[in-house]
Amino acid sequence: MGTESEYTVSTPLTNWAGNLSYIAETIEQPTTVVEVQEIVARWPRVRALGTRHSFSDIADTSGALISLAELDPEIRIDAASLTVSVTGGTSYGILMAELQKHGFGLHNTGSLPHISVAGATATATHGSGDGNGILSTAIAALELVTADGSLVTVDRSSDDLSALAVGLGAFGIITHVTLDIQPSYVVRQDIYRFAPWETVLEQLDEVMASAYSVSLLADFASPTVAQVWLKTRLSDGAEAPLASTLFGGTWYDDSEEASREHVNQRASVPGPWSERMPHFRLDGQPSNGGDELQSEYYVAREHGVEALRALRSLGAQISPHLLISEIRTAAADALWMSPAYERDVLCIGFTWAKHPAEVAALLPVIEETLAPFAPRQHWGKLFHYGADDIHKRFPRTADFVALQREYDPHGKFWNPFLERTLGPR
Repeated sequence: MGTESEYTVSTPLTNWAGNLSYIAETIEQPTTVVEVQEIVARWPRVRALGTRHSFSDIADTSGALISLAELDPEIRIDAASLTVSVTGGTSYGILMAELQKHGFGLHNTGSLPHISVAGATATATHGSGDGNGILSTAIAALELVTADGSLVTVDRSSDDLSALAVGLGAFGIITHVTLDIQPSYVVRQDIYRFAPWETVLEQLDEVMASAYSVSLLADFASPTVAQVWLKTRLSDGAEAPLASTLFGGTWYDDSEEASREHVNQRASVPGPWSERMPHFRLDGQPSNGGDELQSEYYVAREHGVEALRALRSLGAQISPHLLISEIRTAAADALWMSPAYERDVLCIGFTWAKHPAEVAALLPVIEETLAPFAPRQHWGKLFHYGADDIHKRFPRTADFVALQREYDPHGKFWNPFLERTLGPR
């Protein structure tokens, strides 16, 4: 029933965290774009499967899953246009190393270099920084296989790119992504521990603007923010001043911790962007090694302090099930299904212990608590919202669904996740 690249799922295939078993009938691993076209044309239901780092069933389908991991990365740097083209299944870690080798960089990265370029951008994955858009904002063009097996390219000359850049896998199988690049740069990471929560909240805008990329790692029930991570972009090799204390926190040398836990070197040692912007190294297990669950909500920056105070009021309920919360920022964009659509955002992430029942019960409580601030959710993580909520939160949802119907008239790429979150076609 198909090509040599196809195999039937005999045992349940799970996502990285193991909280989800895919319902797909088969998984295909093509080695060429032509094979991708043939598979898409043949199956009535199909979805792209990335590195399986999503905690939701966004990538699942009742038909065939297509992994692009066996495609050659085909990394092509265009120094004149400052862009790079790469196959969609390539990990950011592979792409970053190649860019750095040739003296180029990306504007930002996610925490994990392990995630695929197409999967991360399709779900609106982000890094941090007041002036930095989510990863999808770097997309200059997409090549995708559409429902009839045709190969289509969409670039910035088309308004459709604003929908497809965070496309949720709904328009086709993304075979190549073209991204904006820039000259390589140097970053220094500094960590400050135990800044008082109240001090951070009173100066939140100043804290989040204190470096090119800032992350707060915290427990809402604690009186202090466990760690403030500052990633400072150094210009022309010049050293930025380093303080022993900042926002009530104390500088921390984490060099031993970095070597032990597969995190990138921090300890205020400058290094290339490719080894400082991601939190974790490609050669090790990221985060809690997959023994976790994750959720994330985005609120407009003007509501950031109020939203964090509201979550602090739930600290006693949240803390027993929380490994850590990471709080970051992202700049406004014009991408229809981006959580940062037309507003600068504070991104409030939850890395949970693997307590599925307790987390499932907490999510509606968190969403109700954040409701006054009109939060939007991360598409690849766990949330409780249904289609009615999402249509209210994402103003271009109806336009997105209408355009998806044009690309995919028979719903080949529609799946239970989209049915549940965007509504029936």
